[in-house]
Amino acid sequence: MAFVLSLFAGRLILLQGVDPDSYALAATKENTKPFVLHASRGAILDRNGVPLSVSEDAVAITADPTQTTAVAPQLATLLAGRIAGTSYPELLADLTRKGRYVLLAHQVSPQTWNQIEAELKARNVKINEANKGLPKEQEAPLLAGLYTESDPVRSHPNGTIAANVVGIVGAEGKGLAGLEYGLNDKLSGQDGKAMYEVDAKGNKIPNADHTVEEPKPGVTAQLTLDADLQWFAEKRIEQAVKQYKAASGTVVTMDVKSGEVLAMANYPTYDPNKPVKTGALKNPALEQVYEPGSVQKVVTMAALADAGKISLDTKLKVPGSISVQRRTIRDHFDHGTLNLTIAGVIAKSSNVGTIIASQQMRIPEFVHYLKDFGFGEPTGLNFPGESRGLMPPGDEWTELTRSNVAFGQGLSANAVQMTAAVNAVANGGVYMPPKLVRNYVDGNGTTIPNPAAPPRRVVSDSAAKQVSMMMEAVTAKGGTATQAAIDGYRVAGKTGTAQEVDSACGCYRKWATSFAGFAPADNPRFVTYVVLQNPTNGRSGGGQGGPVFRDVMSYALQKYVVPPTGAKQPVVPLTW
Repeated sequence: MAFVLSLFAGRLILLQGVDPDSYALAATKENTKPFVLHASRGAILDRNGVPLSVSEDAVAITADPTQTTAVAPQLATLLAGRIAGTSYPELLADLTRKGRYVLLAHQVSPQTWNQIEAELKARNVKINEANKGLPKEQEAPLLAGLYTESDPVRSHPNGTIAANVVGIVGAEGKGLAGLEYGLNDKLSGQDGKAMYEVDAKGNKIPNADHTVEEPKPGVTAQLTLDADLQWFAEKRIEQAVKQYKAASGTVVTMDVKSGEVLAMANYPTYDPNKPVKTGALKNPALEQVYEPGSVQKVVTMAALADAGKISLDTKLKVPGSISVQRRTIRDHFDHGTLNLTIAGVIAKSSNVGTIIASQQMRIPEFVHYLKDFGFGEPTGLNFPGESRGLMPPGDEWTELTRSNVAFGQGLSANAVQMTAAVNAVANGGVYMPPKLVRNYVDGNGTTIPNPAAPPRRVVSDSAAKQVSMMMEAVTAKGGTATQAAIDGYRVAGKTGTAQEVDSACGCYRKWATSFAGFAPADNPRFVTYVVLQNPTNGRSGGGQGGPVFRDVMSYALQKYVVPPTGAKQPVVPLTW
């Protein structure tokens, strides 16, 4: 017996004297449980601080069933009448279940919770009055056991503006599309942790002791978009899509010198404040690719001019058709042999003339220029779902491939790629990688610039200016896009009409019409690109895309107070 008692004594000394803290910690761990404290999500703003996506205060309503069971019918009736998406039977079941913690509702507005709280207080006042003078065992229980936790909701104050770019956040607080998805790690911040005391079944005990590791808020992303210009571009492309009965449409506007995207408008679009079907969440400006058509001739001519193969003095005899590897290629209009200058080839958008000019350049050299202009490569915006387009691999193309690509068939690109390529010509031959996120702002208000990829020269300044003058002939009298002209300004532009493959038949029976241009042509400030997918009420890049370009560009020039240069448009002969 003495030996056994000595063992117990030794164990008692070990527990109370030698290592009591570790055993106390182990006991505490058994009675505590970690809960995630979600960090506040950073906002998404336009270039001027206009909110495009923000987190607004909301609460999750929870309950302690050990306190709510006795009054569950009254609480269920009160809550079901004020919280959308809840029902009396479900609430009654939750309020009477076992345990100490149950989640009743997500993302309830503070106003709704304040109304619920006020109603609880009012009813409890009446209960207290009714209980006066009654024996303790006959008193009606007070309405208690409801609690709240922070549960912010994502809101889009400006509705549809830039919805395809910004994207949405799911119920779990994570981005599901657009920049909300692409920048999710930055916007989300770093979650914290709270250690709460729990009951024997692992349920959190409200108001019990707990420790907290505070979350770190996410950063705010300030975009290059201008909300006003974005709104106008969205309304204008919506009008065009409906007018020409097109499947969809896109407008992109860039700042020539910085490469910043000021507008990236799509239609159809959606309201991120309402339930959205998954298929509507895409951003066609970056995720949809197509054969660009004759706008591609801007790049072809810039490459040829830089290589010294053409100049404004170049004269070509352009027949009505040309045969390349036993395939006959024609222009969009019937004609006999024309005596066109190289500017005339662009102004008339002649496929045949473009092919004749392009045959002077070796295929590997042509491919090199296309890659420099960004074709077949990501834009660098790191936008989720972006397509880099398709360009025939290698540089050993057939003559037919080279001919097709020269006038915009046989390769595909997205709208931002096309805008950036034309922007390089407007910028004196220097390619500016597109930029969509201007900077970030951390929780302390510190601005963190978001550097873009370095610019690169793709053609000489001289070559770019020559092509710019060719493009001015497009909007002048005798060109294919006189509707794109803007009173008082010199405007350079290029139309595009391209066949597209219909996946239903695997054949060419759809069309994309487009227009790209910049102004003022002699001192470019903005580039705007317009594309309509499969318009069925007419088919004309100049007649359909030109007016949209004119209106969006005019809005941008007026908003940013860009005056006309006062210089007269040079007269460039189109024929000889």
